[in-house]
Amino acid sequence: MTIPTMQSTPGSSGYLDLYPERKMSFFKNPYILGLAAVAGIGGLLFGYDTGVISGALLYIKDDFEEVRNSNFLQETIVSMAIAGAIVGAAVGGWFNDYYGRKKATLFADVIFALGAIVMAAAPNPYILIVGRLLVGLGVGVASVTAPVYIAEASPSEIRGSLVSTNVLMITGGQFLSYLVNLAFTRVPGTWRWMLGVSGVPAVIQFVLMLFLPESPRWLFIKNRKNEAVDVISKIFDLSRLEDEIDFLTAQSEKERQRRSTIKFWHVFRSKEIRMSFLVGGGLLFFQQFTGINTVMYYSPTIVQMAGFESNQLALLLSLIVAGMNAVGTILGIYLIDLAGRKILALSSLGGVIASLILLSVAFYNQSSSEVYGWIAVLGLALYILFFSPGMGPVPWTVNSEIYPEEYRGVCGGMAAVVCWISNLIVSESFLSIAEGIGIGSSFLILAGIAVVAFFFVLLYVPETKGLTFDEVDVIWRERAWGKNPNTQNLLEQGSHS
Repeated sequence: MTIPTMQSTPGSSGYLDLYPERKMSFFKNPYILGLAAVAGIGGLLFGYDTGVISGALLYIKDDFEEVRNSNFLQETIVSMAIAGAIVGAAVGGWFNDYYGRKKATLFADVIFALGAIVMAAAPNPYILIVGRLLVGLGVGVASVTAPVYIAEASPSEIRGSLVSTNVLMITGGQFLSYLVNLAFTRVPGTWRWMLGVSGVPAVIQFVLMLFLPESPRWLFIKNRKNEAVDVISKIFDLSRLEDEIDFLTAQSEKERQRRSTIKFWHVFRSKEIRMSFLVGGGLLFFQQFTGINTVMYYSPTIVQMAGFESNQLALLLSLIVAGMNAVGTILGIYLIDLAGRKILALSSLGGVIASLILLSVAFYNQSSSEVYGWIAVLGLALYILFFSPGMGPVPWTVNSEIYPEEYRGVCGGMAAVVCWISNLIVSESFLSIAEGIGIGSSFLILAGIAVVAFFFVLLYVPETKGLTFDEVDVIWRERAWGKNPNTQNLLEQGSHS
């Protein structure tokens, strides 16, 4: 059985192999980079919220005695944003498909800014929890929207790198949050400033997004061809523009006919869609259950558990860890379109497993020597250094690539819900589990999950580096037919068809 292929365009992955200078020309296009940067502010909101609560929690406990005396209340303040993100991600897929990626982003910004105001003004921990819920709603919608918007406005040659900039914004937001935390440590109303400042990026993105276009693929689906052509004419040069317009016109007609009947349960009726969702959702599940947001939400707390009791020192050491997260993500952006998604994820998980074992050993032996406190900090740093280039960007990049257009919104939303539910379970239970079985044992459990994740990626995740959306669809059709297509064959057929 032969692999069905689309007619190749000058921008197909095979053509890229013959003309690599095309890739660099896209990176020099300020319009493409501007779209990715502004959309990526949604990732900044995600990252800032993830990082800022870890430091703010130290001071919230000082102000509210009931929080200081209750692990459950501390976990709820942290995880209520994640509960909101589950709802936001669930409606975000539908909102994206019905109203478009641009309006979904604007909606997320308004909700996030409102939540920031409520948190900053909260008179008690329960109003603070309401603010966290609102912020989570905004983050959930943004987590679905930003990768899809960037992917649909990106040439396939640099799609992986540009989608990964959203993850860079997440890690950059985390680093920024630790800087803000340190800046406000000696200011009256410490945690209120930390949380309130989170509304600033949302306002900035809202204003900038008003001047940006809708996703060209979504415009084609909605039969707004003139607007779509205006957008893609700023992305591709004349030699490629006509081919792109012809291809998107043909594809949008088919997708428009199918889209009106798509419901979320239809994902499980088609074997190829079901397989793609299980891979996408599985990657985001393992991203969370290998402990990344345990580290980012509770990094200062973990540092204090390692023996460094000062709030300022805990925040400073956590800032270093967050900085390594941002640096590692930059490395991932470079490698994801060079080495490929799969090898990057496998390499990342190998290092994560070793780092979690080191953390476990450090905490098991902490009482015997002060040096193990520093070994724990080293373990945290190594964990971030290995996680951030691979399991940070790869799950989001793969999720932006593996679904057919008509399923991209609903599957992206469902996968994001998996991410946030997993995040909620981990963040809501980590302190209680660590108190019950010990933090060393907790990290050992995460290491075991990372081993399972390694084999999941090895056996089930396809390589999508350099493939067009249509070529990725071929992979799932072949797998549904019992085949296992070779990526290189797809590239070669794309360049000769």
